[in-house]
Amino acid sequence: MEFPVVSIVGRPNVGKSSLLNRLVSRRISIVDPEAGVTRDRVSAVVKWKDTEFELVDTGGMTFDRSRDPMAEKVRRQIELAIVQADLILFVVDAKDGISPSDQDIANLLRGQEKPLLLVANKADNDALELAATEFHRVGLGEPIAVSALHGIGRTALLDRIAEHLPKVSSAPSEPVLKLALVGRQNSGKSTLINTLAREERAIVSEVPGTTRDSYDVRMKWKERELLAIDTAGLKKRSSIKSSVDFYSSHRSQRSIRRADVVLLIIDATQEISSVDKKTAAYIREQFKPCIVTVNKWDLVEEVPTGKYVAYIEDRLPGLARSPISFISAKTGFNAWQTVDLAFSLFEQWKTRVSTGQLNGVVQGLVKKKAPRHSKNRTAKLYYATQVSVSPPAIVLFVNYPSLFPESYLRYLESGLQEAFPFAEVPLKLIVRKRTGRQRAPAAGKEPSA
Repeated sequence: MEFPVVSIVGRPNVGKSSLLNRLVSRRISIVDPEAGVTRDRVSAVVKWKDTEFELVDTGGMTFDRSRDPMAEKVRRQIELAIVQADLILFVVDAKDGISPSDQDIANLLRGQEKPLLLVANKADNDALELAATEFHRVGLGEPIAVSALHGIGRTALLDRIAEHLPKVSSAPSEPVLKLALVGRQNSGKSTLINTLAREERAIVSEVPGTTRDSYDVRMKWKERELLAIDTAGLKKRSSIKSSVDFYSSHRSQRSIRRADVVLLIIDATQEISSVDKKTAAYIREQFKPCIVTVNKWDLVEEVPTGKYVAYIEDRLPGLARSPISFISAKTGFNAWQTVDLAFSLFEQWKTRVSTGQLNGVVQGLVKKKAPRHSKNRTAKLYYATQVSVSPPAIVLFVNYPSLFPESYLRYLESGLQEAFPFAEVPLKLIVRKRTGRQRAPAAGKEPSA
């Protein structure tokens, strides 16, 4: 579904990101006193009464003519947000009053011939709310006094936004797949986002740390809704120096937890690092399907694919069953085929098997390789049942859980993956001690765990 777009613009540090977070009612954008934290367009869908729209945060607009390449790229993203907007929220600072930059932005927006609301943020008390009225002088209508920090004026602002947008005529389609792109700095995540979105949706630069936040990009592929989540480049813990770096790292981890499938982007021109290994371990810890996505393959000459696959399997053993895709985000080589593969993993992640089939395979695996024994105890696996999907979670009822170590569970997981249609996704095996009241299920019945 195409949502109306509401773009937030304004000079740096007027509280645009705080306003987005307040209107969405959760933390989407990183908020930090450091100017220029927001660079890419960060967006979220907002539903208010019978209206639904995409709210877009942008970087701070400046009129610096220094020819700083990053400033030019940020400005380009702001311009795109304005062009695509159905409604513009021009945010100013009630504490600071009218600045020359505010007046310059007002002059620019006046020529856009688009619906616009003037939002005076940081009106934290009655005196500041009164002071906000001076923004009448910029000639863009009556200012709406709000405080993103304290939530003052939120309802009134959302009502005003809804007045300018179409009503929801039917329930919007939810994204079929949430796909997170994670990896080190400069591995090509933002380039891949732009390729998949078929537009300049993210800033691409050789400068490390260009992307600072995680943000969602909605797109369609073969009539299916897809939500791609771009993330900040991951760093070594010792390299995290600022609060922005800290929040960027945590947002990337949160994006992994939100995702249905994760693309771990590996730069083919660089060695697999400790950061890649730790990221892979975190993906496995969250039981997320993962595609090891080797980017910049067009820049690697005379390296056999099989040799590189063996290299990945050696360096990332926790993702041994994850498929590997070789791509070029810049040229688009194999990019959409990788998305098709992600949909395939997503279907595997939702697979459910019957208790009868499951126990037949489990007992065969136990017969082939029995769990270890202790001096006085013999390990017994009575039965298994699948209790959920996404990830496929299987409870194993046993007599002594301590006799079923991680190594044996990995053996069972591998055998189950080979036997059932979830060969490329992680399984969550839960070992529980069977009590006297618990018995194996009757044929055709699914026990509750």
